Amino acid sequence: MPTLTRRRALTAAAALTAAAAAHTAAAPAATAADHQHPGSPEPFDEVYKGRRIQGRPASGGGHHHGMGYTVLVDGVELHVMQNADSTWISVVSHYAPVPTPHAAARAAVDELQGARLVPLPMPMPAN
Repeated sequence: MPTLTRRRALTAAAALTAAAAAHTAAAPAATAADHQHPGSPEPFDEVYKGRRIQGRPASGGGHHHGMGYTVLVDGVELHVMQNADSTWISVVSHYAPVPTPHAAARAAVDELQGARLVPLPMPMPAN
């Protein structure tokens, strides 16, 4: 049985790295639609009570841990968050959890009663 030398270990590591790189290069490129996480909410775009509401998985994951989701009401972002029990809340209807971000957008429109959604100022990142 040959002894394991530093040279053989480095050669094996380089071969594994090259094989992994070749496998990654051979994989088909993912599109934005393919990037949706299993079990993540479906995108939506509709007019609800005269307001345009849209929702889609957020690129970059959002500022909370895990999957982010972007919801817009008339083009203004409505901050939504998924709770530990998989329900969703928004800054407008914070104390009324709903099953999906789509339902959170509709609940916000109901709560706004025609008022304009004001963007939430985001805090400056700490240095």
